[in-house]
Amino acid sequence: MNIVVFPGQGSQFVGMGKEDYESSDLAKSYYDKANEVLGFDLKQIMFEGTEEELKQTKVTQPAVFLYSIVKFYINGKQPDAVAGHSLGEITALVACGSLTFEDALTLVSRRANAMQTACEEQEGTMAAILGLEDHVVESLCADIEAVVVPANYNCPGQLVISGSKAGITEAVEAATEAGARRALVLNVGGAFHSPLMATAESTLAEAIEQVKFENANVPIYQNVDGKPQTDAEIIKSNLLKQLTSPVKWTQSMQVMVADGLTLYSESGAKVLSGFIRRVDRAIPTEQL
Repeated sequence: MNIVVFPGQGSQFVGMGKEDYESSDLAKSYYDKANEVLGFDLKQIMFEGTEEELKQTKVTQPAVFLYSIVKFYINGKQPDAVAGHSLGEITALVACGSLTFEDALTLVSRRANAMQTACEEQEGTMAAILGLEDHVVESLCADIEAVVVPANYNCPGQLVISGSKAGITEAVEAATEAGARRALVLNVGGAFHSPLMATAESTLAEAIEQVKFENANVPIYQNVDGKPQTDAEIIKSNLLKQLTSPVKWTQSMQVMVADGLTLYSESGAKVLSGFIRRVDRAIPTEQL
């Protein structure tokens, strides 16, 4: 059984999608359609912009979504299940038939702008903690008074934390003292998947209600609990919770393996394949 997985923010790179656009009429049609939906020239920034332009949340998220879903369309693979990491969950919702391309892109754009505004209102950051067990990182975050929480359970031995700059600084020091192999502050625009994103929730909730969700035609393993879902109302609820909740990718992958999914196809930049191998090195992966 095959699952297609979609990466999230952080997988962007200058020039992404240009080769597909120039070699595939199908890709060209979706890139041109994206510009119409968004009202600005996204593909120009993706193909020829600077790293600084591309890493703005309001640009990054639509760019990663577009690049990943077009790769999926070009390949034509029919998965038995889907999943996406953070932003990638919305891409996965298109792949499983729960959202249309246009509605998903609109939702991604609204989500990105709301998150960027939240970042500007409350300054925060994230850090990757490598080489500690999850419960150790959870405990050290809980002991810090400033805002700092587990944000991305990426794979065994890698947990990204999120919060205020003071909270992250203290947590990185505590993790280093606890024996972390690495504890490094990330170059990101804000404290994603933390309480500091709460001001974006009402905007995202409104955006979610304005688009039509269908029941998924194959299960989608969602970030908030790692469980497969097909029901449109549950999918909607989980997608909203995801904004301020941790991405339970490690837990999702463990459930996927237990459920008998045996081939993992990543659509977009190569990010998640390495995480999957940390769960079980014997599992085959491929890049679409």
